[in-house]
Amino acid sequence: MSRFFGEIRQVAYLVPDIEAAMNYWSDVLGVGPWYYNPKVPIRNYTYRGESFEPHNSVALANAGGLQIELLQIRNDVPSMYRDFLSAGRTGAQHVAYWTDNFDEDLARAQAAGFKVCMSGEVGENGRFVYFEDRGADPGCHPGTTIELSEVAGPKGTLFRMIREAAADWDGRDPVRVFPDLSKL
Repeated sequence: MSRFFGEIRQVAYLVPDIEAAMNYWSDVLGVGPWYYNPKVPIRNYTYRGESFEPHNSVALANAGGLQIELLQIRNDVPSMYRDFLSAGRTGAQHVAYWTDNFDEDLARAQAAGFKVCMSGEVGENGRFVYFEDRGADPGCHPGTTIELSEVAGPKGTLFRMIREAAADWDGRDPVRVFPDLSKL
């Protein structure tokens, strides 16, 4: 448990081929079902204070209480994802903490020295921030970034739905359509 945010709820992997990654995770590791969105509807996206229009594909599934995110970037806008790949890194790019007290948790993190590098929104009450990579700190794992993700709205409903689908998953329908967040 983190003294700032509680449990790590998600581990995200940057992948070069999200379809192949979903197949591997479901066929070899038995993790699924995957909820796939070929273009995540990110609003108000900023990287180092500048606005951009990212195109990212995402697949989400749970392995027990931990959500696994597979992410493939589809354009070359500045992002911490692009930074990770440009540095020659592979594998887990970030861990995420979930909150329904986003403003309070963000203020507490910033007071502790965390600095926001990347931010945006996915659905209503679905804000997120990624903190500056502290990989240069001695003893730190380079490249694994910390995300704080608000789950007070439809995104939280989606995440519960994904966890519940994984609990009794029998291997059928390994890839499913990502629901419209405006309808959750």
